[in-house]
Amino acid sequence: MRRIITRGIAAVGAVALLALGTACSNDREGSTSSGGDAKGFDKDALIGVALPAKTSENWVLAGDLFTNGLKQAGFKADVQYAGASTAVADQQAQISSMVTKGAKVIVIGATDASQLSTQVAQARQAGATVIAYDRLITNTPDVDYYVAFDNFKVGQLQGQALLDGMKAKKPKGPWTVELFSGSPDDNNSKVFFDGAMSVLKPLIDKGDIVVGSGQKDIKQTAIQGWKAENAQQRMDSLLTSTYHGAKKLDGVLSPNDTLARAIITSVKGAGKPVPVVTGQDSEVESVKSIMAGEQYSTINKDTRKLVAETVNMVKSLQKGAKPQINDTKSYNNGTKVVPAYLLPPVIVTKQNAAEAYASDPKLSALTK
Repeated sequence: MRRIITRGIAAVGAVALLALGTACSNDREGSTSSGGDAKGFDKDALIGVALPAKTSENWVLAGDLFTNGLKQAGFKADVQYAGASTAVADQQAQISSMVTKGAKVIVIGATDASQLSTQVAQARQAGATVIAYDRLITNTPDVDYYVAFDNFKVGQLQGQALLDGMKAKKPKGPWTVELFSGSPDDNNSKVFFDGAMSVLKPLIDKGDIVVGSGQKDIKQTAIQGWKAENAQQRMDSLLTSTYHGAKKLDGVLSPNDTLARAIITSVKGAGKPVPVVTGQDSEVESVKSIMAGEQYSTINKDTRKLVAETVNMVKSLQKGAKPQINDTKSYNNGTKVVPAYLLPPVIVTKQNAAEAYASDPKLSALTK
């Protein structure tokens, strides 16, 4: 059975990269037509890449990989980042500029998934193909393809890791936890949270897991802008209001590494034992924390593979061919089901870190 997900309504060596080519949800009604496929174009065509602000190591790496990978493939690359404080307006202007310049494909890592419908419509009207990268663009028919890691699976892995980590420390429940989710303007935030809750909610309903603060709704758990200071402030508040005295916190569901480290900083600052804390993105400081026995887990979503698969899509479109996809059912953006290529995420703990990062020289060095 495949899972029901309305995802989007409610994350070198260039030659080696380009050689890389590289999901459960119930069937749902919706169109899977793309309608924006290029009928082939010049090998040296302009390819636009619009990315969010540089809020994580992976976004910085993605920009460099796109610049090098597209150039290595013979394309002209126009890679742009949004600013931190004017992100939506910046990205809207950057996409419109790419259309004006004649970009044949525009790859978009959306700053706000719901505020790009005008720009992607302009791109389609100009004959460009639109690829949503990592974050699905919502409520528009003008998205041709989506390339990402299976983000619902990411959430499931995080939820299971939280449970496994708590059981390792305390074999029998109940376990007391707090829940964190990502920025509400990032479509992936709800997908991660829903995936994790598919694992945790049955245990919460049974009483095996207790949310100490009672804050279970995503509106209560969201961290605006994925900002570490916002997560630390919320954790400070939770510790003061709920975990005074001897009351113990067993685990924290954190959706990414940046927030995980902020949560751990808050707990340590309060003089309390570090609970089991999940994460995502395999950021260097979090891998160090995992190996030191503080952060419990992260998710390895190899940005090199994700960019390489996106570049492979562009190469197929240049030849007038349909890009490879492996999912036509899971990602409904509110208007259509977007054909997707999903890569498998990998859970990483101290126990499997060396194996998980064996092909990544920078991270593998941290596990020795």
